Amino acid sequence: MKKESNGISPNVDSTRMAGQLANLLKERGGERHIVVLQDFPDPDAISCGFAYRCIAAQWGIECDLVYGGRISHQENIAMVNLLNITVTLCELEEIPPDRYQGSVFVDGQGTTSCLVDRLERARVPVLIVVDHHAQQDRLQPLFADIRPSVGACASIFVEYLCDGLLPLVSKTEHRNLATALMHGIISETGALIEAQAQDFTAAAYLQPFCDRELLNEILHQQRSQKVMEVIRVALENRVIRSGYCISGVGYLRAADRDALPQAADFLLTEEMVHTAIVFGIVLGDREEEIHGSLRTTKLTVSPDQFLKESLGKMVGGSHYGGGKARAGGFEIPLGFLSGHDDPDLAKLKWDTFNAKIQKKFFTKIGAEDE
Repeated sequence: MKKESNGISPNVDSTRMAGQLANLLKERGGERHIVVLQDFPDPDAISCGFAYRCIAAQWGIECDLVYGGRISHQENIAMVNLLNITVTLCELEEIPPDRYQGSVFVDGQGTTSCLVDRLERARVPVLIVVDHHAQQDRLQPLFADIRPSVGACASIFVEYLCDGLLPLVSKTEHRNLATALMHGIISETGALIEAQAQDFTAAAYLQPFCDRELLNEILHQQRSQKVMEVIRVALENRVIRSGYCISGVGYLRAADRDALPQAADFLLTEEMVHTAIVFGIVLGDREEEIHGSLRTTKLTVSPDQFLKESLGKMVGGSHYGGGKARAGGFEIPLGFLSGHDDPDLAKLKWDTFNAKIQKKFFTKIGAEDE
């Protein structure tokens, strides 16, 4: 087995996966791919999309990193700006059938993107899925590398780099790539507190190439006033039962959606709380959706299983929620009930959904009668 310049030996299984991915990219040389990020991309997804673009470029493959919602978290905005990562908001109702020859999903399996149906209508084949969340069975790709045991999807892409798909060297693009992947690992593993062995190995490989000053600047962005307001409301509205802290924060602009996971992280710091769930109605241009984030420190709580069992499935068979170790999220379209209502009707709608969702969670934990 070969050794990399920093003394890290690639894993046999990862080498096999890297070889399969390289063979697929060789067959698709010269194409144009759409790299699908979550509607609200996080650092892990953005860094993985960036890594795929750099890897695929060696086979003459052009890539567009595309999302369907908004980048609003202050660290994410700093990340794409400071590291020169081009990401594109898809505003097309329909994607032209001849624009892309394949789709690639990173840090997700199609359940967190509104673009899947549009790509299916355009008959864009699903080529690749690389993810570290639990199996979702939404897509049927030609190549799938799904590893729920890994803390960050970025760590999987670092293994591809180590296995020869793109050995890092001292140049600006590789420095930015290493910094992005390091940020993805740090943010996804709680500053490495929840990291697995693969994540530490990946971070060790990236360390010589990472720009520490840029990474420090990205990691220390100040919270916006709106995020602080959402955290305040989450504190006021929280209900704690059996170690679960659940809080509905009302209506949110799409631009402020990333305040939900930050509020959940904050509520998790309260004494005697092991699981925090924060949710609200996110106001889009035409439709409304309930979005929520779950964070937990309890080893026996599986966010993926907890959310799927609590919230169930939509008509098409996809679950409303899912997750990975220690974190999860959910999105529930309001459909016919969407719309900008008068204040009284809007309050009535929120009170109804707030009560319904809290009841589902408290029923799940057996605390609905407390």
